[in-house]
This record gives sequence, structure tokens and C-alpha cells, in this order.
Amino acid sequence: IMIISTGGHVLVMFIIFVPEKIINHKTESVMKFTKRLTDAFNEQIKAEMWSANLYSSMAIYFQSMGLAGCAHWMKKQAEEELEHANKLIEFGVTRGGEMKISPIDAVPGTWAEPKAVFEHVYKHECHVSELIDNLMDVAIAENDKATQEFLRWFVNEQVEEEENAQAILDKFNVFGVHGLYCVDHDLAKR
Repeated sequence: IMIISTGGHVLVMFIIFVPEKIINHKTESVMKFTKRLTDAFNEQIKAEMWSANLYSSMAIYFQSMGLAGCAHWMKKQAEEELEHANKLIEFGVTRGGEMKISPIDAVPGTWAEPKAVFEHVYKHECHVSELIDNLMDVAIAENDKATQEFLRWFVNEQVEEEENAQAILDKFNVFGVHGLYCVDHDLAKR
């Protein structure tokens, strides 16, 4: 402590010594992602972004057919897939992983008929469920409890995604081609 008095004013100065170790300290995650977990997360991010492109392509297909409700549903699906990718990125970065955006392959753009699109949706969501299960298996193998807890949301989300796709297919199966108007009308409500 240094006290200086000049012309009736008192100036008090404090000199604080901070070890360089503290100045250059970088906050570390409680448990840093392993390379295996980082790689698995990056692959899932890529898959979620591919899914967003797939649903955007399906939205274009329906829009070009004048099926605005189906197109709307697909656009919402695409937005959801990007949200999933961003959740994975955010969590991975927080846990010290080196997250990256990888190039993705082109997606299909044509289907034989509207029902075929929803068959594709159902098969795709089942595939994504497998990917999430595999990601959970990596988190379990790496003994990363926080990541396992985080991924439970994705596991539950996939149950809902498969159920929604199956419900749409069920409407097609019950009403046939004539049910397309009903399906389009219902999907516009999402």
C-alpha cells in the first residue's frame, strides 16, 4: 500500500501481485471430451445437417406439387434438425471437444409419390435413432456420465420422431391417395 498526500488530497494506491499462473489460467471442463467422443459428436453433427438438407429438399418437392401443408411440415423438420446440430455443437464445445462442420453429401430431390416421401422420412428417422444409440454407446464406453445424460434428450426425441412419421404413414394407409388432402391439411397445423 502506498499513500501519497499532495495539497490536502490523499491518494491511496494498492499494488497487487498476481502470479502469472492465475493470469494465464484457462478454464477447463470438468471432463474433457475424448477424441473418440469428439469424433462421434462431429459425425452426428454432420448427420443432423444432412437431415436438415433432406427435409428442405422434401419441402421443395411438396411445394412444387402445391402441397403447402406437407411443405410446411418438412420446413419445420429441417429447422429442428439444425437445432439438434447446434445443441450438439454447444454441448461439445462446453465439454472441451473440438467441434467442426464437415462437408455433407447431396440429398435426394425426387420421389415417386407423396407417400414415398413419408416412407423415406420414417426410414430416415429409424436410421437417425440408430446413430443416436451408437453415440450413446460411445458415451457409455468413455464413461462420460454428463454426455450420457445430455444424450437422453436425443433418445427420447427420436422416439417421438419415429412415432410422428409412422402416424402420417398410417393416415396414408387408411385413406389411400384420397387422404392426401387430409394429410396436407393436418400437417399445415404444425
